[in-house]
Amino acid sequence: MIEYLHTMLRVSDPDATLAFFRLLGLEEVRRTESEAGRFTLIFLAAPGQAGVAEVELTYNWPPEDGSAPETYTGGRNFGHLAYGVDDIYAACQRLMDGGVTINRPPRDGRMAFVRTPDGISVELLQRGPALPPREPWASMANTGSW
Repeated sequence: MIEYLHTMLRVSDPDATLAFFRLLGLEEVRRTESEAGRFTLIFLAAPGQAGVAEVELTYNWPPEDGSAPETYTGGRNFGHLAYGVDDIYAACQRLMDGGVTINRPPRDGRMAFVRTPDGISVELLQRGPALPPREPWASMANTGSW
């Protein structure tokens, strides 16, 4: 038997990343801090999904010697996280209102892509059939890469 546990993402700014995922609708389900290992683990899940399908945010604390912390670039090599949403237009509007760029708008009423503060692609998929095309989404261009 095999059991899916979580997907881990390294993050450079846990507060910004938590704010992003909260806009998406995820909740923090637990947190671990390790003084000895100099890291923080924050586990997130959609409501009711704790212990089923989680995202682990790993924040490696800045080096004690004052050197620059590790930077994470791109994130494209990871692929993406995907979440089903009840209303893709409402989800995208909530993210936009929170300052998130919609990289691939839901022109088709079915699919959109956004990125976390560290550049990880997140796909949003409309649950059930696609919604009818609606402005401003139907004519909105892609922004950046996704």
